[in-house]
Amino acid sequence: MRARPAREPAAERPVARLAIDVSLPHLDRSFDYLVTEAQSEAAVAGVRCRVRFAGQLVDAIVLDRVDASEHEGRLSFVERVLGSEPVLTPEIAALAREVAGRWAGSLADVVRLAVPPRHAAAEKLVRRPPQDPPPPPDLDALDRYDGGAAVLSELATGTPRRSWTMLPGPWPDELATAVRAAAAAGRGVVTVVPDARDVARLDAAFNTALGPGRHVALTADLGPAERYRRFLAVSRGEVRVVVGTRAAIWAPVHDLGLLVVWDDGDDLLAEPRAPYPNVRDIAILRAHRANAGLLLAGHAMTAEVAQLVESQWAGTLEPSQAARRRDLPQVRATGDDDALADDAAARAARLPTLAWRAAREGLEAGPVLIQVPRRGYQPGLACAACRNPAHCRHCGGPLARPAADRPPVCRWCGVVATDWRCATCGKPDLRAVIVGVRRTAEEFGRAFAGVPVRTSGGGAVLDQVDDRPALVLSTPGAEPVATGGYAAAVLLDGWMLLSRPDLRAGEEALRRWLAAAALVRGGGKVVVVAPGELRPVQALLRWQPRWHAERELDERRTLHLPPAGRMAALTGSRRAVDDLIAALDLPPGAEVLGPVPALARPAGAEDGEASERMLIRVPRSQGAELAIAVKIALAGRSARKAPGAVRVELDPAVLG
Repeated sequence: MRARPAREPAAERPVARLAIDVSLPHLDRSFDYLVTEAQSEAAVAGVRCRVRFAGQLVDAIVLDRVDASEHEGRLSFVERVLGSEPVLTPEIAALAREVAGRWAGSLADVVRLAVPPRHAAAEKLVRRPPQDPPPPPDLDALDRYDGGAAVLSELATGTPRRSWTMLPGPWPDELATAVRAAAAAGRGVVTVVPDARDVARLDAAFNTALGPGRHVALTADLGPAERYRRFLAVSRGEVRVVVGTRAAIWAPVHDLGLLVVWDDGDDLLAEPRAPYPNVRDIAILRAHRANAGLLLAGHAMTAEVAQLVESQWAGTLEPSQAARRRDLPQVRATGDDDALADDAAARAARLPTLAWRAAREGLEAGPVLIQVPRRGYQPGLACAACRNPAHCRHCGGPLARPAADRPPVCRWCGVVATDWRCATCGKPDLRAVIVGVRRTAEEFGRAFAGVPVRTSGGGAVLDQVDDRPALVLSTPGAEPVATGGYAAAVLLDGWMLLSRPDLRAGEEALRRWLAAAALVRGGGKVVVVAPGELRPVQALLRWQPRWHAERELDERRTLHLPPAGRMAALTGSRRAVDDLIAALDLPPGAEVLGPVPALARPAGAEDGEASERMLIRVPRSQGAELAIAVKIALAGRSARKAPGAVRVELDPAVLG
């Protein structure tokens, strides 16, 4: 076997500073490698390469080229430069490092979120010049909002940062108008929405407002080649407007002037992969770094956005009184214990008189939306005799009935519960304690005989329904848009949303209710089945999401919870969590809460080990110290190969 020819470093800036694709916390830093003269032209900042690291070939990205290394030992050479496309711009690299620090993660994990996998064929496509900017919109295009014209003017040259409380109606067209105002001035725009249905609506609106070819849509369901092709169109500057789901927040648009986040409270905007950042918070950091505008738009408002408004970092864009009177539906509340409708079938459908009447009258004018909090048929069962919850004999999980003609099954392990008997009283009969959307559809079909019934949720989500009378039953987030708007909406089982074991339950219930109510035409009727004195219900009745968010923020401040404080959630085996806690050098005044049983085990946990969760909370002013302390402790565990995996989330999406 012939010896490999000796390699010589490049004559100029021979040292490449690399981000290695290795997630171990104690290796979260850049590493220096040498490049040869043959590699020198292609090995620019942002380009991918392959290097030997700990005896293995691994991926890396060039962060910089320098004249000399501070490393005193011998440097290895880069094995291979992968193409010549800079896929990690200096702006995104700096943002990724800041996100990694804020959420106690590694740069490698964040870069994995920001840069899609390479598809070599896409890099060979001919570059095309960008189109000219579109013409600016009319300044009165946002006349439903006080100060809308001023915001459109500011989007062309300034950095407006607003919480935008949007009315029911054509929100995609209004967002497209704002995007057009920035794009007309030659500025880059990134718009992020929760799911592919939202992307499809904005994609169509952007085509109309901007003209074809001036934007790209980025979603997770694109194939690898198409996703990478669109990413390259952005990184090359061929298009300057992006709309997409969660990962689009990292799109390397040129001349960034505006970021838009729609419905920031949706849990789909919370990254499920380490280090678990939220799109809203990344957008705030990116807007600050790029001196860009930021619109946090939606029907609801989170406590996090309320804090931005309170601190005057962001202003507000709110509906005018005239638009509120014209475009808002009429909202009423009726408690579960209010008088049920006289009709027996309506009683079986859990319809109070007020809700039954609203649905009946609405069907005379068009489709009626029924929001049901749970999917499935009977997702919760109990003993019919003693009312104790029904559990699986094999794993202890909750039982559910998937259909009327199907036996109960365990929601955890999937085992069919044949010959079930109650562990408390020994009786064999079951009753439903939670009714899902499919069972509710059956009940409504009997209550409104002859009326078409359609369902949306789970694996069968409808995008749109026409304006003919029909009952449309949907789980939250799966509501289809109705042509011309729904004539009425009934929001069932409000107690189920409000009683979730999560401190965000009220905020989330209001967000889901507003999203459904916003699909109702102006002057239509909305009935929420929940006690009217509760704060989220009051906010819905008055259509005052800001009022609710401000009070939610006040409560969080009293409890030192995010966003008023910062919190770290540590999940893993008791041994691993205790080991991490012991290694933490926490700032003075930090509170350690727990442990409590965890609902899920972190990746890498050993089978048979029970998981627990511990929380650490600190004042907001000590948030950076907390993140640093956690990161140092994780690096120590990683370096000594401590057993057991610990999932670490800073400011977790679920506070329960």
